[in-house]
Amino acid sequence: MKFKRSDFPSDFLFGVATSAYQIEGHAQGGAGSTHWDTFAATPGNVVRGENGDLACDHLNRFEQDLDLVRDAGFDCYRFSTSWARVMPEGRGPVNQAGLDFYDRLADALMERGIRPCATLYHWELPSALADLGGWRNRDIAGWFADFTEVIMGRIGDRMYSVAPINEPWCVSWLSHFEGHHAPGLRDIRATARAMHHVMLAHGRAIQAMRSLGMSNLGGVFNLEWAEPADDSPEARKAADLYDGIYNRFFLGGVFKRAYPENVLKGLEPYLPSGWQEDFDVIGAPVDWCGLNYYTRKLIAPADTAWPGLTDVPGPLPKTQMGWEIDPAALSRFLIRTAREYTGDLPIYVTENGMASPERKQDDDRIAYLDQHFSAVQVALNQDVPVRGYFVWSLLDNYEWALGYEKRFGLVDVDFDTMKRTPKASYFALKEALA
Repeated sequence: MKFKRSDFPSDFLFGVATSAYQIEGHAQGGAGSTHWDTFAATPGNVVRGENGDLACDHLNRFEQDLDLVRDAGFDCYRFSTSWARVMPEGRGPVNQAGLDFYDRLADALMERGIRPCATLYHWELPSALADLGGWRNRDIAGWFADFTEVIMGRIGDRMYSVAPINEPWCVSWLSHFEGHHAPGLRDIRATARAMHHVMLAHGRAIQAMRSLGMSNLGGVFNLEWAEPADDSPEARKAADLYDGIYNRFFLGGVFKRAYPENVLKGLEPYLPSGWQEDFDVIGAPVDWCGLNYYTRKLIAPADTAWPGLTDVPGPLPKTQMGWEIDPAALSRFLIRTAREYTGDLPIYVTENGMASPERKQDDDRIAYLDQHFSAVQVALNQDVPVRGYFVWSLLDNYEWALGYEKRFGLVDVDFDTMKRTPKASYFALKEALA
């Protein structure tokens, strides 16, 4: 690896990230059913019909996994909590075994000198709440605030940082407009409501944690750079709209208390009544901003209903996911986010990494990480307050609708035996961070 820790500011934090449903093993420990369980049980939704019942069995192997985090020299571990593990019905009764697990996890991180960085929600909505409309139902903001109080009332005293919701675009647009993730809808009205209610739930959770006396709270947004597929005005307009839907809608809601005009032209008729009055909650002040970045897209106009756009294949090298590798776009996002949204607030790269079929000598991942660390340094050299970087992911895991095929881990997982084997990228990072 070309970089080393001393190439970054002395207080720059290096971390690694996971999420609950992707690694824990959801069929264990008293967790309730989620809309991902039923989505995966429906033929055609997930590769080979694979689910998160066992995943990486992290529930029973977390001590071993956290030893890997410590031994690599990471400062931080970004994990998520499962709503249905803590509250199996999403409301009401609490599963003490679930709370106890996160309590042990927090203690185990502290014992190893690793900063715990929690995300409250990474996509596994309790089925009982999905039955009530899920993210389409405005009441979800209150239910989520209640869950926030329960889980952070137990472990919040040990958290270094907390963000409410991982990747609002995936929770709302990918899942309710494109139908690729649970609940698998393709409905513009459902999408508009989900997008707004995700933002409202974010704000309510921030308020709930403030009421518990917590600090170092942020938001985590997944960003995808949009380039016009050609030089035409129509392609430029389509790329700007893609940028509005994917990136500016969610950043704008939190940091500008407004949604982009080009997105409202299509979504406003479907937003819930009184949506304009929610921005004081949505824009509840945060202490930092997290950016998840993986790729860029080339966008062209399409002869369809709104939004009337499509992505076309690009010429850059691609990961196992088929995603173009464009490190320069990470620099552009970091610079733009600071200048247009967050100002002096700390920014973290909360996810960045690649899927690769190489299960041992993953030189492609080492090169990818090197290129993106260089992209962070470009932003640092322009005085962007980037304070840390989290690799996705610690372990090969359940990659949602793509099952167990796409491997993002620094550590190989044999899903038959659950044996963990660090890859070359793990050892390269360990040496760089020493």
